[in-house]
Order: sequence, then C-alpha cells, then structure tokens
Amino acid sequence: MNISDQSCASLLKSILCARCDPFSAELFTITSTPRPVPLLCNSTVSSTSSQSNQASDNFCSIVWDTCQNVSILNSPFAPSLQGTGSPLNSNFTKLTEIYQSKSVFCNAFGGPSVSGSVCFDGEPVTLNTSAKAPTPPSGICLEKIGNGSYLNMAVHPDGSHRAFFANQMGKIWLATIPTVNSGGKLELDESAPFLDLTDEVYFDTEFGMMGIAFHTDFANNGRFFASFNCDKTKWPDCSGVCACNSNVNCDPSKLSPDNGAQPCQYQSVISEFTANGSAPQSSLAKSTKPTEVRRIFTMGLPFTAHHGGQILFGPTDGYLYFMMGDGGGDGDPYNFSQNKKSLLGKIMRLDVDTPPSAKAINDLGLWGNYSIPKGNPYVEDKELQPEIWAVGFRNPWRCSFDSERPSYFMCADVGQDLYEEVDIVTKGGNYGWRVYEGPYLFTPITSPGGNTSLISINPIFPVMGYNHSEVSKSSQGSASITGGYFYRSNTDPCMYGSYLYGDLYAGAIWAGIENPENSGNFTTTKVPFTCAQDSPIQCSFTPGTSQAALGYIFSFGEDNNKDIFILASSGVYRVVSPSRCNYKCSKENVTSVSSPSPTSSPPSLATRLSNSFSYLVIILFSSMMMFLPCLM
Repeated sequence: MNISDQSCASLLKSILCARCDPFSAELFTITSTPRPVPLLCNSTVSSTSSQSNQASDNFCSIVWDTCQNVSILNSPFAPSLQGTGSPLNSNFTKLTEIYQSKSVFCNAFGGPSVSGSVCFDGEPVTLNTSAKAPTPPSGICLEKIGNGSYLNMAVHPDGSHRAFFANQMGKIWLATIPTVNSGGKLELDESAPFLDLTDEVYFDTEFGMMGIAFHTDFANNGRFFASFNCDKTKWPDCSGVCACNSNVNCDPSKLSPDNGAQPCQYQSVISEFTANGSAPQSSLAKSTKPTEVRRIFTMGLPFTAHHGGQILFGPTDGYLYFMMGDGGGDGDPYNFSQNKKSLLGKIMRLDVDTPPSAKAINDLGLWGNYSIPKGNPYVEDKELQPEIWAVGFRNPWRCSFDSERPSYFMCADVGQDLYEEVDIVTKGGNYGWRVYEGPYLFTPITSPGGNTSLISINPIFPVMGYNHSEVSKSSQGSASITGGYFYRSNTDPCMYGSYLYGDLYAGAIWAGIENPENSGNFTTTKVPFTCAQDSPIQCSFTPGTSQAALGYIFSFGEDNNKDIFILASSGVYRVVSPSRCNYKCSKENVTSVSSPSPTSSPPSLATRLSNSFSYLVIILFSSMMMFLPCLM
C-alpha cells in the first residue's frame, strides 16, 4: 500500500494493525459477518459504550477529514472490501472518488457499539472492566441414581441415553441413564456385564481397569479399547519392555522391590476388543466376549504407583490420547517426566486406525500396534519419542475435552506435597514436573536419574488448582485431585461454562470460571453441594451438615446430553436443577422443572447421623479395596 500523506498513513496503519490486537475480534464482526477493516466509531456511539472515550471521539469523521483527498494505492476502503473478498484493482485512489460524502463513507465503515460489540477509535481495544464478572454457582444440586462404585464412564457413541461404566476390578457394564428430573434410577444389571476382564486385570490399590474408550464409529465398526494393568507372573500375555531401560539411563537390576513387587512385574496395557458378532448391529450389542483383537500398547512399570491409564479419543482428530504418570517413586527419582526418551510422565497421542508396518515398529521403537500421527511434536523436536504429545506430568488423573471448545484439553495432575493442579494441555507443552510442583519449585530427595535445569525448560503453569493446606483439615490426611468437565448442560444454567473438579479425599468440589472467555484466566470457588430431597436413591449426609457424603470422588462423567456425573465410592450422582436443592439461580425457569415425587420423607438429623455412621463403616472397609491414586 502506498499513501502520499503521512497523517493519513498513520491513521490507516492503526486501522490495519487493529487486527493484531488480542481483544479486537468484535471489531471485525458485525451481525456475525466478518469485516476486512474494523468498525470505526462515529458520532452516534452511545456514551455507555464499553470503550469510555468512544462518545467523544468521532474517529470515522477524523479518517474522512484526514484522508478524503489523499491518493491511496490498493485502498482498504475499496468497494469490494465492504464484503468479504479481497480488494479489487481500481483506479479510485481517493475516498472522494469512491464515496460521495462523509455520511456515505461512515455509513459503510462507521457505527456505534451495538449488541455488546465495540467500535474502533484509533487506540488499542480494552476490556470492559466495568462489566460484571461471572458469578460462581451458589451450589451444586445432586441426585443419586446408582449405588455401584465405578472408575470410568464413557457415553455410547450412538448418541442415545446409554453409557458404559467400568469398575477397577475389570468389568464393563452398559447402562441406560434416566431422563434428568424424572425420578428414575440408573438401569444397570450387575450380574450381566458388557465385558468381563477380571481374569486379565490385576487389581490392587493403584492397579486395575484404568480407562475405557469407544471408537467414534463404534455403532458401525464395534471397536472399543480398554486400558488396564496386568501381572506378568500371573498372565502369560502380560509381557512388555520395561520403562526403566538403558535408553532412559535406568537399570532395572538396580531397582529395589516396591511394595513386594519386582521392577516391571506389573504392566500397563491398552487392548482392542470388538462388539461385532454379538448382535445384528454393534450399537445393539449388550455383551461381548473377552477376546483381545489387538494389543495396542504394553509397557512395564518400574514402581507400583503413578501410572495414570485414562484413554480418550480426540473429538476433532480421532486419535487416541493416553495419559501416563511418572511411574512412581518418591519425587520421580529417575526424572522420567522430563526425560524426552521416556513415556512416563507424559500424555501420548496414538493412531489406532492405521496398523503399523513391521519396519515402522522397529525403526520407531514402538511399544505396540499403533501408528504415529503426522502432527505429533517429535516432528519439530527430534529428541522426543514419537508417541509424546506433552511432557512433565506426575500422575494425570482425569482429562477431558471441552465439548464446545475442543482446543481446551483439560487435565488434572496429582501433586506430591504441596499443590494439586489443572492444566490446559497443548501440543508439545511442558507442564513442569519435577522441576515444579504446580507453581512451586520442587527439590527431589534423591536423583539417581539426574536433574533437569530450570533454565532448560519453558514450563506451562496450571490454570487452576489448590494447595494441600486448603483441604488437609477436612481430608483423611492427604490431597489428590480428580479432574472433571466444563459444564455444558442446560439443566443448571448458572453452572454453564464452569469447569468442575474435585478432590478424591476431601469431598470438595470447585468451579473454575474463565474471565474473559478464551483468556486462560480462571477464578476458582469451592462450591457447596447437597442431595435433592427427592433423589431417586436416598443420599447420606456428612454428620451435622447438609453436604452429601460422597465418600471418595473417583471420577466425573458426561453423557450425550452434556449432563455431569460424579462417580464416587458411595454411588453415581448427577448434577440436577438447582431449585431441587433450594439453590438460587436467576437463570433457571423454575416452573419448567418437573421434579419427581420424593421417594421418602426428607431424613431427619438423627436419621442422617445413623446413615452416616453406617456409611463410614462401609467406606472404612472399601478404602482397603478401592483405588487411591495419590498414595505416596
């Protein structure tokens, strides 16, 4: 662009450079139509505009007065730019040769702030600091719909009201979820599992069935996957390369037994299964045989803790994401999480739709039958193992993709001594462990595997989290985060857009609210929660309070209606309309909430105390059997 007048050139520079302003998106969109130049403030702008000086600045008039007779080559105000196309070659090089008057020009390119948008006044765009920040929900209302204790929930890919639930011992069930606020219970037959892998799965405090994932085209191809642990001394097919090996400067012969187990006695496995042949259509299958179709991944674990295990299909790329902890040991002594040649302490991305060749398995040193997506970070960072998507995790426990913004890949990572964190995971990101524990520098007790220098990494810090001190008084002596979901259901409109997560031990739930949207800046609030009096299954309560006694919060789940579930040691709970628990929500249309009839009278305090005592006895017993992902 060639401009003959310096004053006009300065104005046009500010206009064209406005696109680079981080908060300028609204300037280039009017009634959802993209504009090639920003909306210029004119004299009709309201004094209540979100930019305080818009009322006094008539920027569109200033542009006209300064540039109307200036020759401009390839003018951004050429007529074609009023649409979405590129500027046409034109002999019209002055505004006066294109537009008859200032009013015509400003009618095309100027305007006031309308429908919450802003106009450009020649200055950087600022956020409306006077706008009221989003308000955290007043409380979470729950209904109990199931008594079973599950570790995993995966929606049926056919979009129905069905979902798969899996326990730690190795069984998967297909269940029908009742309509919200209907008074119905989870329809699940414990005696008839969809798949039983208890003969293959090794179950102990931190071992078992850790993840399930159903192919997005399951209704047609019947493919699904299970992530579990096995014991090579008890199952002949449990045999993989030890994660402690010479490639990562680790010698398994020098490792001491951990909790009575030899190094890499236990393995982390991803297996593929099929529902084909068990029904006329895969989507109609109610059970299938425990016959492994293909071994996707097998890796020996050096210690008996911190091996994650969740698997998820990416909603936009279709690849399988696999969350793996640092392998255990106090403070990741071998520094696996920062070692780019180790898969421990990483999030991996695998292509399970393209079988690898024998040459690819050998050349790339693959750990099973999968291919490497072309866009994985190793293409740019040759030091990385090709499976790795992100590094620097201690024990990622429950990750999810935001159903409205799939680029928001949220992962909770269990801390060691100080901090529990939630991260937005991005390609090639380094999330700090064990250089950092959350926002704090971490000093390991022992470092036989060496250390990573602070200046050698560019860590991405948590967007949410909490200190152990925040929950230690109410917990059972520790803290361990359980990641959740962005709430995208209409059931509780005041919860919409909040990211929900909890603590395994403390019975605490937080809501993280991002403000401004898409900024990565979150404010978190610990939110009270209780059970609706008309819950289909009567809830227990923490003695002397109205807080529902959930026990251990193992996982969160999301169904095809985007309703959120809590999988706890005491049962399955669903977030329901706030009015059912007398929580106030100005956005809720209370008259539209059809609450079920109470299954029983609201429990008295004496009844709650009695129920809580019985419940605590059950929990004390189950705590010896069930999964505790943050055992030190």
